Amino acid sequence: MIGGLFVYNHKGEVLISRVYRDDIGRNAVDAFRVNVIHARQQVRSPVTNIARTSFFHIKRANVWLAAVTKQNVNAAMVFEFLLKIIEVMQSYFGKVSEENIKNNFVLIYELLDEILDFGYPQNCDTGVLKTFITQQGVKSATKEEQAQITSQVTGQIGWRREGIKYRRNELFLDVLEYVNLLMSPQGQVLSAHVAGKVVMKSYLSGMPECKFGINDKIVMESKGTKGGGGLGNVNDDTTGCRAGKPVVVIDDCQFHQCVKLSKFETEHSISFIPPDGEFELMRYRTTKDISLPFRVIPLVREVGRTKMEVKAVLKSNFKPSLLGQKIEVRVPTPLNTAGVQLICLKGKAKYKPAENAIIWKIKRMAGMKETQLSAEIDLLDTDTKKKWTRPPISMNFEVPFAPSGFKVRYLKVFESKLNYSDHDVIKWVRYIGRSGLYETRC
Repeated sequence: MIGGLFVYNHKGEVLISRVYRDDIGRNAVDAFRVNVIHARQQVRSPVTNIARTSFFHIKRANVWLAAVTKQNVNAAMVFEFLLKIIEVMQSYFGKVSEENIKNNFVLIYELLDEILDFGYPQNCDTGVLKTFITQQGVKSATKEEQAQITSQVTGQIGWRREGIKYRRNELFLDVLEYVNLLMSPQGQVLSAHVAGKVVMKSYLSGMPECKFGINDKIVMESKGTKGGGGLGNVNDDTTGCRAGKPVVVIDDCQFHQCVKLSKFETEHSISFIPPDGEFELMRYRTTKDISLPFRVIPLVREVGRTKMEVKAVLKSNFKPSLLGQKIEVRVPTPLNTAGVQLICLKGKAKYKPAENAIIWKIKRMAGMKETQLSAEIDLLDTDTKKKWTRPPISMNFEVPFAPSGFKVRYLKVFESKLNYSDHDVIKWVRYIGRSGLYETRC
């Protein structure tokens, strides 16, 4: 698949070089340096073709990571692999920088020997790699340990090692959702979708099997109920202002490799043996029945050639018992702005000339509230006849519920070998809604 892997610094010097196939020569190193790193114009595409050779690159800080091949490979798979290498290196020595790569030179070559075999990716799971590659290098292992490593790398459960023990068995589940919105000045939703992910922190002994149920439409319609299940210590401030049926319509989703997809297709329950520690269980996307946490109503009035009045009303559309946090409204201003006078009923507002915008920050805001910002903008009288395009007003925020209506119905743990049951596991579920690209046209 991959013919060679090269790591460069910002000067184009090779820090790490590993060739896996004979069709990639030393001239490939120089070709990438000349045509990409030292190119006169900025290279926008992450894929570059030079003399029938494809270069796939990503850049982190002052370091370039490039995969080289002469074959017709799956580009998405190559980039997924490059990002996985970055993730592995970060788990071993933190930030990926030129200095850190030089300090961990031997370790990186050891990792590449395990991760890639003849250009084909093998095991990239950091949990498994750390069992037999340490910071100091590979330790001599007994026959039993070698057998355990082999079963982990080649076995069905390569993401979790055996013999894990904890005093207290705990599960932390975070439902993180990013709301993306484009709204017209009249308040009509032009486009809206939620990109969500379920992040789990698992501190469980043994090899437990977990079952996880959500309120997606297929399950709820087949059961004809709102679902049940025992959650211990669950923060159940879930759907904010949703008053209809607690059902979420998921357009598409993808799971961690630990999820048994056959059971999801037949029983529609998410069954898995979790990796130890933190991992991303699933990602999903939904476009229907989204509860928009905030609404901005803009009013822009031009008073002659040298003055403009802007008013922005902010409304919160969720339960009064909940609090929105880290709220920031960015109101754009014309390029010929000379000065701004601001009045805001809540929070603090400031005009930033470098960003051509008024930044309005509110620490906390309860649900079903309303506040507003008024601004008088003085403009320089210019000869240009080009009209101001009025960029959209954008928002950042964080709310303690899932805007899509996503809800955890149950989360159960089964462990047959060790003496603990589902009731002995402490479970915590948290819902966080954040802004993605949240814009309202003026």
